[in-house]
Amino acid sequence: MSELAQKLTVDKRTLKQIVKELKKWKAPATVLLSLYIPPGRPISDVMSLLRTEYSITDNIKLKRTRDAVQRALAAAMDRLSRIQKVPPNGLVLFCGEDMETRDFICFMFSPPEPVPVFFYRTDKWFHTEFLEDMLEHEDTFGLVIVERDQATIGLLKGSRIQVLEEKEGYVPGKHHKGGQSQRRFDRQIEQFVKGFYKEVAESMNKHFLPLIQKNALKAIILGGPGYAKQDFLEEAKEFLDYRVRQKIAPELIDVAYQGYAGLRELVIRASETITKNKYAELVNAIEEFKKHLAKDDGLAVYGDKMVKQALEMGALKFIIVDENREDADQLIEEAKKYGTKVYLLSDDIPEAEWIKKTFKGLVGVLRYRLS
Repeated sequence: MSELAQKLTVDKRTLKQIVKELKKWKAPATVLLSLYIPPGRPISDVMSLLRTEYSITDNIKLKRTRDAVQRALAAAMDRLSRIQKVPPNGLVLFCGEDMETRDFICFMFSPPEPVPVFFYRTDKWFHTEFLEDMLEHEDTFGLVIVERDQATIGLLKGSRIQVLEEKEGYVPGKHHKGGQSQRRFDRQIEQFVKGFYKEVAESMNKHFLPLIQKNALKAIILGGPGYAKQDFLEEAKEFLDYRVRQKIAPELIDVAYQGYAGLRELVIRASETITKNKYAELVNAIEEFKKHLAKDDGLAVYGDKMVKQALEMGALKFIIVDENREDADQLIEEAKKYGTKVYLLSDDIPEAEWIKKTFKGLVGVLRYRLS
C-alpha cells in the first residue's frame, strides 16, 4: 500500500466517529454530496462524472441551492485531483454546506473494508448506509428477553447495546371458577400467550434476518425469567425463520428485567457464550477499577499525569480511555509498547458519564503497587 493510501485509510473506531458526525448534517435542499468509489475505478472516470454534474447545476433555479451544490462538487473535485489511483479499499467522499450557518464539511478517506458499489448522490442528508454495513461486521449479537406478556429485542455491537423493540401482550389473569369453565379459560389464556410469542418471533425475523443474510450476526442470546424462554422456543418454533432458529445459542439465560437493564444483565450473564466480547470485557474492567478504588489499595490510578507516568513505567495492567479523547490514538499506541490492555469507553456504558466527568475519561489498574 502506498504512503498516500495509508494516510487516507481509517480504522473502524475512526469510521464510527465520522459516521456519527455525518449523521448530524441535514439540509433543506439536495445539496449534501455522497460519493462511493469502489477499488479499481479510474479517477479520471469519476472526475468526468463530477464535471458533467457541475455543468448541469447551472439549471438549478434557486441561487442559494445552486451555489451550495457547486461548492460541494468543487471541493470533491479538488480533493480527487490530488489522487492518482483509488486505494485498495476504494474511496469515500462527503462534502456539503449547512445552508443556514454556511459551515462546510468535506471528508475523503478509504474505509477499513472494500467499498461495495459505485454511488453518487446529492441529497438532504449524507448517505452513510454503506459505511454502517461495515460497522455491523464488528462482533454483533442478537439479544432477546421474553416472557409470557413482555419482550425486549436488541443488539450488541462491539461494546454498544441497542434496544430495537419493546413489546407488550395482553394475557388475562387466572380464572377461579373451576370445572369446564376453568379449563376453557386456561385454553384461552394459552392462546393469548401463543399469539404474543408469534408476534415476538415475527419481530425477531424482521430485525435479525437482514443481518444474517449479510453474515453480520454471530449468534442470538435468548433470556427470560423461569421457564418462559423454553416455552417460547417450543411454541414459537413454527413462526421463527429456520435461519434465525439456527442462530439461537443453546444456553438460555435467566434474566429478571426487561428493557435496556435486562439486555445489559443478559450480556453480562452470557459471558461464556459471548466469548471475549468487548462489552463484557469493558464492564468487567470497570468493575475491577471500582473495586480497587473502593478498597483504596493503591492499584486504581486516575488523572492524566498519574496514568501516563504509570504507563511509561510499564506498570499498568489496563487502561480505560474515552474513545472521544483527542489523545486516544496516542495512548493506544503507547500502551502497545508495554503490553497494557486498552478498553475504549463508549457512551452506551452506564458508567461512562461518571468516568468522563470525574476522571476526564482516563483511568487504569496497576499490575503492582507503586511506591
